[in-house]
Amino acid sequence: MTHVNVSIRLFQDHDEPAVVGVWHRSGQAAYAFLPLWRTLTLDCAGTIFREVIRAQCNIWVGTLEQQVVAYLAMKGSYIDRMFVDPSRWRKGWGTRLIIFAKSLSPNGLELHTHQGTRAARRLYEKHGFKAVHFGTSPPPESAPDVEYHWKPDNKALQTDRASQLSQLQRGG
Repeated sequence: MTHVNVSIRLFQDHDEPAVVGVWHRSGQAAYAFLPLWRTLTLDCAGTIFREVIRAQCNIWVGTLEQQVVAYLAMKGSYIDRMFVDPSRWRKGWGTRLIIFAKSLSPNGLELHTHQGTRAARRLYEKHGFKAVHFGTSPPPESAPDVEYHWKPDNKALQTDRASQLSQLQRGG
């Protein structure tokens, strides 16, 4: 299904409640195996978002019909957070955000994710990310994680990604 009113744009102050909601709902659904996420309240998520994520990252939101359905937070070439509302899972938003992140950092990207998030790991690997280190996330989670890196393969792929980004911006 193609939506005409699909966009990825820079975060604006008024997006905060919607972004926090997306983050909280997605974290609750994806990270049921983490004790911290089983007890994280929406209010606490809002505080963390304001004091940590907004303070340290550049943030973009994915919108459908002008409603925030996903967000991407980056520190340079590092994908710090990428979350999609569970109601929009498996509808192309992860791919859109990855293509967008690659356009922002065409020389490469890095990220960490939990080893237990198999769907996220499959998505990253599908888009050329390679696992480079398995370890443990910092406290308070202290859970098994994996570090991924993406580097462009060649100029043909960069041209293909530019074409994909153009298509996504048109709502394809």
